[in-house]
Amino acid sequence: MQDVRKQKHYTQYKIQPMQYIGLNRMGFMEGNVVKYVSRYDMKNGLEDLEKAKHYLDKLIERESKGTITL
Repeated sequence: MQDVRKQKHYTQYKIQPMQYIGLNRMGFMEGNVVKYVSRYDMKNGLEDLEKAKHYLDKLIERESKGTITL
């Protein structure tokens, strides 16, 4: 298995998404939006955009309703 820290879909940036997420103290859902949007064109394409949308929709639900459905 390739070291995650060296995979091209993460190392293409000056700062890796995980570092950005951690330094900005983002929550799980916010972090996943950043992760999936950052790598979609180098890894899973539309699938990663759909995953980012899922987490973004959950964030919108939380902000508008104060709850999250599973």
